[in-house]
Parts: sequence; C-alpha cells; structure tokens
Amino acid sequence: MEKDTVNDFYIPDNMSQKIVLQVTILFVLFTISACKSNSRKEISRDEAAGIHQSLLTIDSHTDTPLRFSRRSTDLSKRSDPRRRGGKLDFPRMQEGGLDGVFFAVFVGQGPRTPEENEKVKKEALMLFDSIHAVLDRSADLAAIALSADDLEAISQQGKKAVYIGIENGYPVGKDLSMVSRFYDLGARYITLCHTRNNDICDSSTDRDGPEHGGISDFGREVVREMNRLGIMIDVSHMSDEAFDDVVEVSKAPVIASHSNARAVCDNPRNLSDEMLLKLAYNGGVIQLCLVSDYVAEMPAYPERDSARKVLWAKYDNWSELDDSAKLALEQEYYDINSKYPPDLATVSQFCDHFDHVVDLVGINHVGFGSDYDGGAALEDCFDVTELPNITYELLIRGYSRSDLQKFWSGNLLRVMREVEKVAG
Repeated sequence: MEKDTVNDFYIPDNMSQKIVLQVTILFVLFTISACKSNSRKEISRDEAAGIHQSLLTIDSHTDTPLRFSRRSTDLSKRSDPRRRGGKLDFPRMQEGGLDGVFFAVFVGQGPRTPEENEKVKKEALMLFDSIHAVLDRSADLAAIALSADDLEAISQQGKKAVYIGIENGYPVGKDLSMVSRFYDLGARYITLCHTRNNDICDSSTDRDGPEHGGISDFGREVVREMNRLGIMIDVSHMSDEAFDDVVEVSKAPVIASHSNARAVCDNPRNLSDEMLLKLAYNGGVIQLCLVSDYVAEMPAYPERDSARKVLWAKYDNWSELDDSAKLALEQEYYDINSKYPPDLATVSQFCDHFDHVVDLVGINHVGFGSDYDGGAALEDCFDVTELPNITYELLIRGYSRSDLQKFWSGNLLRVMREVEKVAG
C-alpha cells in the first residue's frame, strides 16, 4: 500500500516582537480544530497495524549512533533489545512500520575550555563519520536524508530514511563556523544544550542553576545562523527562559525533538502549558518521547536510585571517558537494570500526553521522537517493533487517520519545510 503524506496547512507568521501570553492563548484557541470523538472506538489490532503500516512515519530522536563506537553494531541485522541489543535496526524498523529516523550526534557536556572544545569537535565529527559509514554499508536498506521531501522519496525506494541531528550544541563551542560545517555533514537540527549549561544557553537541569538567564548573546547568533542555513532549532533540554528567548529570536518554527507535557508529568525536561502555547504560536511541534520518567511519575525505588547515583558519580564526566570506560559504564548500567528491573510507563500513559497537547493547542503541533537507545522504553512499547501499539491506542481513543498522519510525520515535515523556506 502506498504511504499517505501530509502537507499541513497551518504555518503562522512569525513576529519580530514578543507576543504576550494572553494574545497567544486567544490565537491558539481560535485555530484548534476538533480531532477526536468523545467515545472509544472498536478496532482490532490487526486493522490498526494495517493502518500504521500505511502511514508515512518518522522518529525525530534516537541515540543509536552511541552504539557504533562501543561494539560491533550491524543495523542490517535484527538484534534483541532484551539481550543488550539496541532498540532499533533496519529490519525492526520495517517490522514496526517506521520509515525514517533522526540519528543523534550526541556529545556529553564537559569543561568549556579551548582544549576541551577542540576535543569534543573531533568526537562529534567522528560520530558523523560513523553514521555515514553505517549507511554506506547498508546502502540497499537505508539512505541519508537531507530535506523534508527525502522521507517520502527514500521510502518509495523501499529504503529507510536516516536524518542526522546534533544533541547538545556543546561541540559548537564559541565557533559559529561549526554550525555550517555540521550542516554540510548532514545535520538538520541542533538541540541547543543538554543536561548542563553551555556557551549557547541554559539547561533545564543544570545542578548549578542558570548562567545566562536564557540564551547568551552568542546563542542568539547561533539561532540566526541556523535560520540562515535551514537547520531546525531543538528546544528540548533548554530552560524555560532559554525557550522563551529562542521562540522570540527565531524566524522559523522550532521543535522539541523529544519532550512531553509537564502538566501530565511534572518533570523539568517537559514543556509547561505556557511553553506549549508559545510553541504553537511559533508554528512549532513537540515530539513526544518514550522515556518513562518523562511519561509518568514512577514509583520510588530507593535501591535502584542509590545504585544509579553511585554509577553517575563514578562516571561523572562523559566527555572525559575513553571507549573502554564508556563500555564499562554501559555494562554496569545493564547490571543495575538486571538486578533492579525498572518500572516502566505504558502506551496509555504516553497517549495521555498526546490528548493533553491536542486539547491545549490542537493536532497540528504534536509528533513523535522516541529517544530510543537514550533511555526510552515503555512496558508495551519497548522497542521500535511495538510502535503500532501507539497507533492502536490513538485509534481507539477516537483519533482519525488524518490525525495520525500529522502525528507520525506531517507536522514535523511541515516545520522542516518552513525552516527550508526561511533559509531559502
């Protein structure tokens, strides 16, 4: 069956001045359309699976490239996620009905010195090289994607589309030219920060608190350069104040590549209702993720939490670790999970975030970004093969095929096209 595609009609004009929240709320409320019936629908899982396979789908965030440098990883072969395999490979993408994926070039936060900046640039460039090498070895199964139109074009060739995003602007350092260098290597979004503040902006989870009070002056230059080149700005991990600054400065819609709704799960990594309203006014999209701690408040597990705290203290600075230390960290992490199996949220709880976003800002501003291989797992969506479970739950909640197409790729592709248009 040929895949459905969507070119979403909703692209609001960007404003050069900050819009007060009250006006934003009025604007968004007038643009919301009814998407869901009031009663649960009867549908078989086989029928839902068929619908899922017919949709054009993309996952906006996975950390799968972290596996490339630490072991022999062959994405052309099916692996077992419950036997220390990754959550994603090309055969399982086919099984789970996933047409495209963003691979993250992730570099953990370290010291912000000239020497360290040079080191992490090299680390990021090595990750780019590893992604391209993996795709070269699997050219019959997957291809690099660079534009919004590439998702459908590559899918029609019977291949999987692989986009590249950078998680953490830390490798940019204070060198603005690195933004265009990363673009030339295939980067189509940059998550401006990660768990700690960097030279671009403040993080939502830095243990030392805010440094810039939002984005820095250099961060404003980075945002403008990303607009100029056609790189999506990713606001996941950013502080609330930095988020506000970005949506004010950017001339193009922004994305949250892997975040959820704070009103449903009160975690600083999630977006508040005020942020969601501003994101919608900006024309952006929140890509809901499958990290259980961001989906629902998990029961207390003191023994496991204590073991993890010791682990993170032992391996405090990711950027300083060599490959053998990273492998040891992963081994100890799996040992803790084996000894203290984690509680996981469910697809139903994940879809509560979908309901909340749609009820607040409408169907045009929600998408999917799993964070597989970066901590994502649900009880009934443990790896990519179980993605049809999400489609099934949304269908029985009364969402239409058109709604699902927007969620699975239409909204993100709309943003990508607008970013490309602004650059053009």
